[in-house]
Amino acid sequence: MSEPERVAPALEAVRARRSWSKVTEQAPARAELEILVSAAGRVADHSSMRPWRLIELRGADRDRLGKAINKAEGRKGASTKPLRAPLLIAVVATYRKSDKVPRWEQEAVASGVAHMLSLLLDEAGWGVLWRTGHYTRSKAVAKLHGLEANEELLGWLYVGGKPPRARIGRRKPIEARKHLSRLPKPKSKTKPKPKKS
Repeated sequence: MSEPERVAPALEAVRARRSWSKVTEQAPARAELEILVSAAGRVADHSSMRPWRLIELRGADRDRLGKAINKAEGRKGASTKPLRAPLLIAVVATYRKSDKVPRWEQEAVASGVAHMLSLLLDEAGWGVLWRTGHYTRSKAVAKLHGLEANEELLGWLYVGGKPPRARIGRRKPIEARKHLSRLPKPKSKTKPKPKKS
């Protein structure tokens, strides 16, 4: 950076990001969502496979998900968890056959899209929380989302309006030195000197 006081907008947005466990009933319209999804899809993607897709859940869709969650947990009725936000975005990893790009790398791309989208939504003024759970791997939940044999659900982005006067959560700053290192020094290849007899 040429000017010390100037902070890049992306850096500012990342530093300000937080998860919103409580949101209002407002939600982004489909048109806005499409713009953000298009941008989120620009994550690093080996061979440009695009091994992901997203599913919108609004209104009664959330009730159907609540029933599927309870079915997966062996309970009757519907879980109220999906009603905690007006919009849920299911994140699906769509694995494709490839000799070059392993399964884990394709899942990393799908996760990258989800994280990028959550950041873009937050920066656009929306509250977001990425929710998961053991039931993401259940048959009932997979069937509801229309997942194919080569797909897995990675959870949902819960999206809504940021409540006014919400307390800003405090997060400890990341100590970069604990997570950023150099390669270990190479082991010495010098042969030990023979001992004098």
